[in-house]
Amino acid sequence: MTERPGGYALNAPQEASPLHRPGARGRGARSNNSGRFEAQGREAFDDGWTDADGEPPKLATLVLRDASKSIISTNQSPDISFDQSINPYRGCEHGCIYCYARPSHAYWGYSPGLDFESVIFAKPNGPTLLEAHFNKAGYQPKPIMIGANTDAWQPLERERQHTRDILKVCARYKHPISVITKSALIRRDLDILAPMAADGLVRAAISITTLDRKLARDMEPRAAAPHRRLETITALKQAGIPVTVMMAPVIPALTDHEIEPLLEAAAEAGADNAAYVLLRLPLEIRDLFREWLADKRPDAADHVMSLIRQMRGGKDYDANWGTRGRGTGPYAKLIASRFRHAIKRFGLDVPRQALDTSRFARPLGSAGQPSLF
Repeated sequence: MTERPGGYALNAPQEASPLHRPGARGRGARSNNSGRFEAQGREAFDDGWTDADGEPPKLATLVLRDASKSIISTNQSPDISFDQSINPYRGCEHGCIYCYARPSHAYWGYSPGLDFESVIFAKPNGPTLLEAHFNKAGYQPKPIMIGANTDAWQPLERERQHTRDILKVCARYKHPISVITKSALIRRDLDILAPMAADGLVRAAISITTLDRKLARDMEPRAAAPHRRLETITALKQAGIPVTVMMAPVIPALTDHEIEPLLEAAAEAGADNAAYVLLRLPLEIRDLFREWLADKRPDAADHVMSLIRQMRGGKDYDANWGTRGRGTGPYAKLIASRFRHAIKRFGLDVPRQALDTSRFARPLGSAGQPSLF
């Protein structure tokens, strides 16, 4: 383990890699350019002194303590199905090249590129902050989404267990939650989630972008393999937890041909319903994704970007509410139509159940419910 000021590197090589360098084995981004808020910009270039074997370097994961004073984030977006969420980590080791959370890393002075997937902010005091929030006078419970921005069950969670500790708080207070992940690690926590589901307190979503193992490894280098995600759907369903499969994102000319087989596989695994989001390329994600295409799918790069622009009014991205997740134009309408018919065909149209807020109760001995003794 390599020590660094302000945090530590997890499973680091003997020599920790610098934070700003081009490419890295096992990572999604191809570059690590400075964030948009930095006074001075840094951009990698090839000066001819590459490794003799041409292999990119390994990159250690640096874990920093998140000093936030609150644990629940809120939003007022009209096209998001939840208005409050918990993210036990900022940044995500999964390294998905398309991740819409990447630009947020620029706010903390880090790159949305390699930094996003190798410099992770962890919230060890999350359970304490959450319990204090539940104990506030007049608190009214409503469902909380866990893992909305970055994956709450990313590889770091295996050792840190901040997400599991947060789940324990929710279970003790009988607080309703939704969870979303692309990690099979969630199965570790079925001992907490299954009893909550029996009380109508949990529903889950599993994100599957593609069934193609090679494409998944290139695009989501540290996420669970597609077949493991299907197995996770089955495990959650068998534990009594309602499951949605999220095909997110749908990428034209790369994954859109998989709509029907992916939904069929999810239905066979036990999913109740399905949803999708069209690829979004806001801010730095645009250049990161185009770099990835040029490196990993050069033959398809121009076609992919052309179709994206056809669905974004001629631009790489359109941030308008209501259409940012679906796109516009004939090709976007075709995707929506295919998805709608596939849902009906494979029986993925089970209505999503409302979570039960009436069971919320402060346990005896908590700050909000003093002991009688």
